[in-house]
Amino acid sequence: MVDETPLMKQYGEIKNQYQDSILFFRLGDFYEMFYEDAKLASKELGLTLTKRNKKMDVPLAGIPYHSASSYIAKLVSKGYKVAICEQVEDPKEVKGIVKREVIRVITPGTVIDTEYLDEKNNNYLMGIIIKDKSIGISYVDITTGEFKTSKIVGGNLIYKLMGEINKIFPKEIVIDEKSYGIIKNELESSRIFENLNITKVQNIKNPEKYLLEYFDIKSLDSFGIKNLDEIIQICATTLKYVVDLQKGNELPISKISYESTDNIMELNLTTQRNLDIVENYKGNDTGTLLGILDFCKSSMGSRLLKKIVKNPTLDIDEIHKRQNHIEYFIKEVLVREEIREKLKEIYDIERIIGKLTLETVNGRDLVALKESMRNILEIYKVLIDNNSDILKIDVDKIIEIYNLIEKVIIDEPPFSIREGGFIKDGYNTELDELRNIAEHGQDYLLKIETEEREKTGIKALKIKYNKVFGYFIEVTKANAELVPDYYIRKQTLVNAERYIVPELKEYEDKILNAKNRIATLEYYLFKEVVGEIKNYTQMLQDLSDKISYLDVISNLAYIAIKNSYIKPEIADDGTIEILGGRHPIVEKLIPAGEFVKNRVMLNSKKDFIILTGPNMSGKSTYMKQIALIIIMAHMGSYVPADYAKISLTDKIFTRIGASDDLLTGQSTFMLEMSEVANILNSATDRSFIILDEIGRGTSTFDGISIASAITEYIHDKIKAKTIFATHYHELTELGERLERASNFRIEVQEKDNKIKFLREIVQGGADKSYGIEVARLAGLPKEILVNSKKILNILEERKNIIERNFGVEQMMLFGGSPEVNDTKEEIENRENIETATSEERKVIDILKEIDINNFTPMEALLKINELKKILN
Repeated sequence: MVDETPLMKQYGEIKNQYQDSILFFRLGDFYEMFYEDAKLASKELGLTLTKRNKKMDVPLAGIPYHSASSYIAKLVSKGYKVAICEQVEDPKEVKGIVKREVIRVITPGTVIDTEYLDEKNNNYLMGIIIKDKSIGISYVDITTGEFKTSKIVGGNLIYKLMGEINKIFPKEIVIDEKSYGIIKNELESSRIFENLNITKVQNIKNPEKYLLEYFDIKSLDSFGIKNLDEIIQICATTLKYVVDLQKGNELPISKISYESTDNIMELNLTTQRNLDIVENYKGNDTGTLLGILDFCKSSMGSRLLKKIVKNPTLDIDEIHKRQNHIEYFIKEVLVREEIREKLKEIYDIERIIGKLTLETVNGRDLVALKESMRNILEIYKVLIDNNSDILKIDVDKIIEIYNLIEKVIIDEPPFSIREGGFIKDGYNTELDELRNIAEHGQDYLLKIETEEREKTGIKALKIKYNKVFGYFIEVTKANAELVPDYYIRKQTLVNAERYIVPELKEYEDKILNAKNRIATLEYYLFKEVVGEIKNYTQMLQDLSDKISYLDVISNLAYIAIKNSYIKPEIADDGTIEILGGRHPIVEKLIPAGEFVKNRVMLNSKKDFIILTGPNMSGKSTYMKQIALIIIMAHMGSYVPADYAKISLTDKIFTRIGASDDLLTGQSTFMLEMSEVANILNSATDRSFIILDEIGRGTSTFDGISIASAITEYIHDKIKAKTIFATHYHELTELGERLERASNFRIEVQEKDNKIKFLREIVQGGADKSYGIEVARLAGLPKEILVNSKKILNILEERKNIIERNFGVEQMMLFGGSPEVNDTKEEIENRENIETATSEERKVIDILKEIDINNFTPMEALLKINELKKILN
């Protein structure tokens, strides 16, 4: 720092403590930024960059303090940390430099101004620590007070961790020093998490003691985390990070909730993405399961629904409870609609609680809380009158909160609590008097003047004002003899005397300072009310949970009626039976009534389906709809089907489609095999697996061999319920050979040398792929299609010749090399076949190496032209 004025010296000392943050340095009515902070803020916020000291060349940028929130929100949304440095002394009472301190550091995961947060999403800060055979995670939202933790064990830990991160979707992650390098590399190698803010932190030496002292408890048994070392460590580390940033400010965190993963269906990152559960490729919920289901009336309900969608429960009692509550709201249509109307008038109680604790609440928030209490009482009455105990609340305490706010705060308060005007008349005698003085001061002075004239008999007595003496009584010298003894002379003029009296000086103090005193007193009274409401914090948190649940349940009932869903039967016998099943997302993207329903039956006797059919025929839609129906059933939701029996499913795995991962250097085939390996190492006999076109990333024979081996391994070893979709119609042999496997196909109608995909799943295998017809539907030029058919005829003729001479098709595909007697005649025959024409052989070799799934129409055209030249 080159400018060594006392102010800049103070700035330098504070900035040195917050090198990783943009320092908002309070100067009067502005926050100023200097040096590199000023340059960065100027660029990111569009501020004018000036100089504080032109001679010393100190870059400067500033913003008004009263509008700082929007600027802070912009910086934090871009991943920056902002340190708020305030004046902690009154400048009027200090000589020299005013004392300044950083009162709070704001990071992406610790934003407290909810106005700039997405109301339907939590703003989580996540902590991660890796131990030998487990990973501890914690996540906190300081705007709601939610603080949860869980433990990842078994299988590929990092792969599971990526799935949890995607579920929680934190804005910021803190990682201990030992785990930092591993996790940071994994996160940075994934394009999904490229904008995530990651911070390295030190572990606390005595984490259990830290947590006990913070929550003022004797044991961690009450949180269910005693003796869980990695959980205790990461909870303490995460909490201390937040506490340090808040600089001693109170937090709305009152407990730690331990979430066991034993009762949660595992949905890894790939599955979440492939099934479009909560987010599409654009980062929103359009065209997702959440987007289809979320018609909640409150932001609290939307946040809870998102958690339920991401974490389907395996607790059969919880599933049945939700189903029963949904069923009630389906039957009681008028009750449901009346409650949903009232839910619209309930504000975000969770975040109002956070504001109360963080002391960022204002008068409008309290009025919103009051109105929420009124609507909750009305909802409760509706339910009680209709014989429902879904909502259990403490009526008396809710009334107490309502009355407290109703008594104190006006119905339409101003936004700021620093300038007064929000406390009701009649609540505080002193405030009423000050307001009366401020509004009717002149009238009161005339009253005093009249009273003094009557007391003294001096009709010419006047009350006047000047800056030197303030208010005073002026009496002409002709009336001096009538002046009472208690008048205190302040000034003598030629023709008059000026006096003061205690009553007038007392009133002078009130009238001159009334406005400031009103603002100060109202602020004090407001803080009193806030302090009283904070005594109800735990009750309000429980109440927000109950209202969120009520919103979700009534919403799911509304969706069930709107979309013609049915109540699934929940079983534990391994059966997955769906009749008239529909894809909940796809059916909304096409005209009503056009979606083709399908059925599925998987049980202990038949748990593996080999599904054949061409690309674009509906295989992926069929498989995904089954997975989504299973997820919805585990949410407790109704499902899109005519009938459904769903057994508890511990994990859902999907391997759908593939494309080269250019950022990590993984080819289609490598990525495909990595994901399949994770499935094979993690699935159990209670899992559901979707495999789509496995092996297509390599040559045809390699692909078929690998797909066959994977099929047999799952069938023989894992015994998970599986649907394997393929356009290799040769794989249908497995459906006939494996005991618990079945062949199904997409029904295709052929007419006039053209095909139509009927989207209907029927038993039996497909005997050809219809690849050229798919190419026609995709719009490839006619010349390419004609030439493709010629080449296909050549290849099929070659295949038939080989089968006639050796009968080895199935051995080639599923076994080792064919066993033949190498007689001279047979060798000559085989050589004649293999070298029918060198041109044809060359074309066959080229075709074997082509991956048609990754060919563009232009590349296909060029390749066909190349093959044509060879044959000609």
